[in-house]
Amino acid sequence: MEVVLTQDVDSLGLRGDVVNVARGYARNFLLPRGLAETATPGLKRELERRDAQRARHEAKTVEEARAIASRLEAANLRFDVNAGPTGALFGSVTATNVADRLWEQEKVRIDRRKLQMTSVKRVGRYTVPLEVFPDVVAELTVVVAPEGQEPPTDEELAALEAGDAEAAEPAAPVEAVVEETAEAEAEAATAEPAPEPAE
Repeated sequence: MEVVLTQDVDSLGLRGDVVNVARGYARNFLLPRGLAETATPGLKRELERRDAQRARHEAKTVEEARAIASRLEAANLRFDVNAGPTGALFGSVTATNVADRLWEQEKVRIDRRKLQMTSVKRVGRYTVPLEVFPDVVAELTVVVAPEGQEPPTDEELAALEAGDAEAAEPAAPVEAVVEETAEAEAEAATAEPAPEPAE
């Protein structure tokens, strides 16, 4: 069943994409939550019209594209988001968010699919490549900071990542001990003969 996504859906697609999904997934999950609409021929034509309109807004020549790229590289896109004490976000910053912020801040429309990024789920500074025109790539600076605070420095980010790595390491030996204990119990159960029932 073809549907048009109305919001970004992890591992499925971005807002405005036409995707083919199982009928039950669409009927029981996507449609009731408002994440998608059924892809009718009229809706597909409307999406094509929007794509054509967006294409007209894009750069027409390489020189214009280079001028736009230099303007975008000078821009600093800041996102104030809810984040935990370890720098993990409650939510994420997606390509759609970056494209919308570029329009709000720089009045430049871009196709979010031209942003070569995955969802950002941690606080920090990111460099996002954007294909403005064939052979013209701009490097956007995206800063993700906790609400009402300055973004952490590179040293603080490294310390947070090291703390996350240390927290994850002790979990592995505990799992290994649990597996070894379970294997030992299984061997002991098979080694001991079962007692004969008394008659």
